[in-house]
Amino acid sequence: MKKDTHPTYYYDAKVTCACGNTWTTGSIKKEIRTEVCSKCHPFFTGQQQRLLDMEGQVDRFYRRLQARQDFLDEKKTREEGKNVNNIKIADLELSAASVKAWGKAGFEKASDVLKALSNGDQAVLDLDGIGQSRLIEIKKAMRSKGIEVPGSED
Repeated sequence: MKKDTHPTYYYDAKVTCACGNTWTTGSIKKEIRTEVCSKCHPFFTGQQQRLLDMEGQVDRFYRRLQARQDFLDEKKTREEGKNVNNIKIADLELSAASVKAWGKAGFEKASDVLKALSNGDQAVLDLDGIGQSRLIEIKKAMRSKGIEVPGSED
C-alpha cells in the first residue's frame, strides 16, 4: 500500500452553523461551516408553515384564485350583454337617424325588433319610418352582436 495517499482524518473537527450552534465530529477538514443545522432547520423546529408563507406561495395562490374569479365575473357580464333582452337599439351602433326612426316606431330593445320580425319582414316594413334600408341595417347590426335574426340573410 502506498504511503500518503489518504487525506488526514481529524477526529475532533469543529462544525459551526450560521445560527451559532457548534459541535465536534470526525472529518478530513479541521473546521466546517454550514448554513442550516438541526437547531435552526424548519423541519426540526416545526416552522414549515412560516417558511411557506415567507416564500409567498399562499399569496400567489390567492392572487391566482382572485384572477380566475374576476375572469369568470367578466365572462358572465359579457354573456349577459349578449342577452337580447338587455341590448338596446341605441347600443347596436346604428346611424342616428335609424335609432330615431326605430324609437319613433316604438322599439327600444333588440328583443322588440325580433318579436316584430317573427311576424315577417313585411310587418316591420309597414311601420311608419321603417324602410328596407333601415331593416337591413338593424339585421346586420344584430347579427354582428351575435343575435340570431329570423329570415333570409341580407
